[in-house]
Amino acid sequence: MSTALDAARRARELDELTSAGTVDVLVIGGGVTGAGVALDAATRGLRTVLVESRDWAFGTSRWSSKLVHGGLRYLAAGRVGVAWESAVERGVLMTRTAPHLVRALPTVVPLFDRTPRRQQALIHAGFLAGDALRVAARTPAGVLPRARLVSPTQARALAPAIASAGLRGGLVAYDGQLIDDARLVVGLARTAADAGAVMLTRVRAEQVTGTSARLVDTRTGATTTLAARAVINAAGVWAGDVDPSVRLRPSRGTHLVLPAAAFGNPTASITVPIPGSLSRYVFAMPEQLGRVYVGLTDEDAPGPIPDEPQATDAEIDFLLATVNTALGRALTRTDVLGCYAGLRPLVDTGAGSTADLSRQHLVSVGPTGVVSVLGGKLTTYRRMAQDAVDQAVSTAALRAGPCRTREVALVGAAKSASTAGLPAALVARYGGESRAVVEGATLRDPLGLIAEGMDVTRAEIEHAVTHEGALDVADVLDRRTRIGLVPADADRARDAVGEIVAALLG
Repeated sequence: MSTALDAARRARELDELTSAGTVDVLVIGGGVTGAGVALDAATRGLRTVLVESRDWAFGTSRWSSKLVHGGLRYLAAGRVGVAWESAVERGVLMTRTAPHLVRALPTVVPLFDRTPRRQQALIHAGFLAGDALRVAARTPAGVLPRARLVSPTQARALAPAIASAGLRGGLVAYDGQLIDDARLVVGLARTAADAGAVMLTRVRAEQVTGTSARLVDTRTGATTTLAARAVINAAGVWAGDVDPSVRLRPSRGTHLVLPAAAFGNPTASITVPIPGSLSRYVFAMPEQLGRVYVGLTDEDAPGPIPDEPQATDAEIDFLLATVNTALGRALTRTDVLGCYAGLRPLVDTGAGSTADLSRQHLVSVGPTGVVSVLGGKLTTYRRMAQDAVDQAVSTAALRAGPCRTREVALVGAAKSASTAGLPAALVARYGGESRAVVEGATLRDPLGLIAEGMDVTRAEIEHAVTHEGALDVADVLDRRTRIGLVPADADRARDAVGEIVAALLG
């Protein structure tokens, strides 16, 4: 098979579905969990089809903190099982499946004269426990260094925006950071396609049962009914639309996007305890494209599920006020370049704050036999997928091999060609595929930037269309690159991106 996803492959595979007969597994939802399910099923030898009504990573999967958590925050809340699972899956991502997309990120907790000694002791104990989890999960210290205490000078060298007044030093720990969450989803989708899965965007599933669904091509309106021995609902916050028996309680997490220069171009994340809490924090994380993301909130989000959740004024003010407690210069709304919000698909377990709901995932079987995978976190997508496919195999009595995804490297993970001389930002996004991205380009000036001062090349835009299934300008700006997180950046790049997309798609 081939890892390349494009409009021609989509059209051909859609056409072939009309005479496909009964497939083994139909997956609904193209976020990180759905793509992970498709990869798991296909690599077990199951005939697999995935449909996504919009685009890869359209929902929650692109709105994360871009962190591969090792479970420290869950330890602080006493959720040992979730913490352990997170640490194990972080190690799998960083050492085997996607080492090209995940790097070790130092995070600094500033310690001031005003920092309560009890809070400092708790954070330090948590970091030591996190180290113990890392060791138990067999993630080498060469991949994730040990936690340590640093001096005031060392703390500000890592994160220059930290206030110097009253600074006694800092606690530094390491976690995994994705270059981009949406890139992980695209990598999963392409790897699943290479394993034989049919991976289709802009296809909506209707009238879903445990053995069939009516599929609608949202671009043309054409329909077909597909029979499947098992149907897996991985639609995230929209899972209740697929199976009405599902009960979720979405929680909104909001991030601000600011220029890295406002933080002194940090090389480490700043972790700021939320006043009055011993287990919740706000993070200021250095990201690609010269940005820092500040997040995140945890707010109940009842009501209809929007395509793009919106941050509230109160959340923006809360994030700025909290991070400012650790900074030498207070940030204001004029520093904010953009913001984004995502909805966590938490399982509804009754009353209480969404911050107190478990992040443990749940696999359930609905009245018609639909297998739903709910809750969880980006970090543990692979284990969620494994559990969902295990349940589908059991429910439908499928003949399948064992789960193999702990060892399946994603597209770009292998260092197949030299990256010498290529832009560092491009290599960070494409890993071992970087040389092929550039050499496979047919447009002029492939290494030219798509807009002045924006380290996204023209070759990457072409690759998004020819290999990553982008079907319009929004797919490129908002999910194949993250240019769209800053509206002003999107405006500057839109015409150039549109020109390339139009030339390739007509």
